[in-house]
Amino acid sequence: MASAPTQETFSNFQQYLTKDQDIREEIRVSVREIEQTAREILTALQGVHQPAGCKDTVSICKRSREMFANIRRQYNDLAAKLPAEQYYRFHDHWRFANQRCVFLAAFLVYLESDKLITREEAAELLGVKERREDGFHIDLDDFLMGLLQLANELSRLAVNSVTAGDYSRPTKIANFVAELDAGFRLLNLKNDALRKRFDGLKYDVKKIEEVVYDVTIRGLNPPPAQKPEAQAEEQ
Repeated sequence: MASAPTQETFSNFQQYLTKDQDIREEIRVSVREIEQTAREILTALQGVHQPAGCKDTVSICKRSREMFANIRRQYNDLAAKLPAEQYYRFHDHWRFANQRCVFLAAFLVYLESDKLITREEAAELLGVKERREDGFHIDLDDFLMGLLQLANELSRLAVNSVTAGDYSRPTKIANFVAELDAGFRLLNLKNDALRKRFDGLKYDVKKIEEVVYDVTIRGLNPPPAQKPEAQAEEQ
C-alpha cells in the first residue's frame, strides 16, 4: 500500500493532468470553431474558380474579408484560454488551422491586389500578434506553409481562368509563383514537413507554365500593354 507522502505526490500529479486535459479540451473547442469558419471562407473564395466568379472577384473578396471578423474573434477567444508563455506546448492543436488561415488570408490579398501578403498583414487580418514575444502569433513555419498552399491554389486558378475566358491571368499567376519559388529558394529550410511541401512547389510552377504555354501557342494570350512613351516612339 502506498504511503501517505506517495499518495499525496500522485494526487498532485492527477490534479495537474486533469487541469492540463481541461485546458486542451477548451483549446480544441476554439480550434474547431476556427476550422469551421475557415471552411466557410474557403467556400466563398473558391467561387473565383467558377466562370461567373472569375468576373466577380471584387464582390467575392469583399464578402470573404467580412467573414474574417469571425476569425479574429475566435482567435481572441483561443488566445484567452492559453496559459502565459506556453504557446508551443499546445501548438500542435492549432498548427494546421493557422496554416489554413494564413493560406486563406494570402489568397484573399492576392485576389485583391496580385501581391504577396506580408506576415504583418496576415497577423492583422487574423487578429493575432506578429511577433512571438507579443503573445499569440503565427509561427513562421506555419506562415510559410500557408504560402505554399497558396501556390497550389493558384495553379488551379490558372487552369480555371482559361476555362472562364480570362487568358491574361495565367501569365500574372506564373510571374507571381515564379517569384514565390525564387524567394523560397533563398531559405535554408530545416523543418522536414516544410521542406517536403516546398519540394512540391516545382509541380505547381510546372503546371502553371504549361497553361501559359498552351495559351500562348494558341494565340490567346494578349501582348503586354505598351507604355505611352513606347507607343509614341513607334509612331
